[in-house]
Amino acid sequence: MTDSKRRSAEILILYYSRHGSTADMARMIARGVEEVPDTVAKLRTVPEVSAVSEATAPAVPSDGPPYATLDDLKHCDGLALGSPTHFGNMAAPLKHFLDNTSALWFSGTLSGKPAGVFTSTASMHGGQEATLLTMLPPLLHHGMILVGIPSSEAALHKTRSGGTPYGPSRHTGDASPLSDEERALCRAFGARLARVAKALKNAAE
Repeated sequence: MTDSKRRSAEILILYYSRHGSTADMARMIARGVEEVPDTVAKLRTVPEVSAVSEATAPAVPSDGPPYATLDDLKHCDGLALGSPTHFGNMAAPLKHFLDNTSALWFSGTLSGKPAGVFTSTASMHGGQEATLLTMLPPLLHHGMILVGIPSSEAALHKTRSGGTPYGPSRHTGDASPLSDEERALCRAFGARLARVAKALKNAAE
């Protein structure tokens, strides 16, 4: 297919963020995605879950991006999955959403699409890498192609707060903003995911 006929690659940035730290990362990853020509970033979140069975989330969030649907996953060309760290694991709302993607698994909808993960922690040793690793198995079960951050990214060797080969991470501490290195790694991750998605999409077409 000629360049003039190629359609934009869409990267779905799907995350849960309770206090805004993971959302900040998502927006920075989106910037990296859209630095790559012919790629667009689509931000989506997931609702809270409740131990009270009668509790329901509003159909539309009061602020921020809309809630994700299975159609968002179905139509994306690449996926960035983000969650705060909860005891070295992804947060329950994101896990709940992933637990309801069986229909996509049966159909193989996500197989062959690139994906990566990102997280934030309140403490320096709060389980950044453990959380990222817990987010990868569902993507592998869906047959997705994992994308991380290569050691060629200079910020990966300079960071003192967050950033791993498995994906971007950050230490929020006392509500501190993203560090220069964290910002650079989020953007580099977004751009790399976009380039991979674009290449795979163009090859398939």
